[in-house]
Amino acid sequence: MPKHAVTVKNGPQPGGAYTPILRVGDFLYVSGQVSIDPSTDEIVGTTIEEQTARTLENIKLLLAAAGASMDDVVKATVHLSDMADFDGYNGVYATYFNDPKPVRTTVGSQLGGLLVEIDVIAYLGA
Repeated sequence: MPKHAVTVKNGPQPGGAYTPILRVGDFLYVSGQVSIDPSTDEIVGTTIEEQTARTLENIKLLLAAAGASMDDVVKATVHLSDMADFDGYNGVYATYFNDPKPVRTTVGSQLGGLLVEIDVIAYLGA
């Protein structure tokens, strides 16, 4: 099955050798996003709540460019720099998804000064 990069105007740009969002068949794969404002390339927020919200807004922007929404997300993988931030992140995260919420894995990771990174898989089929 061929993979196609989704063109995103004014969206998050890769900071390395990866594609921000790929479409493969009826699936969208969004690479790990962080709380960088795509218009300024600056980190947004100092709290887990602020950084989680900006990260999820970046994901929404990428999904919209592919004709999808947060309702299409079926899987999320979340990296927290400090697992003690789980409740703050989870409270914001929950507001971005309707029921049934996507399946999710949350792990502790070294994020180089950022508090959260999230990648998702969305399904566009019937």
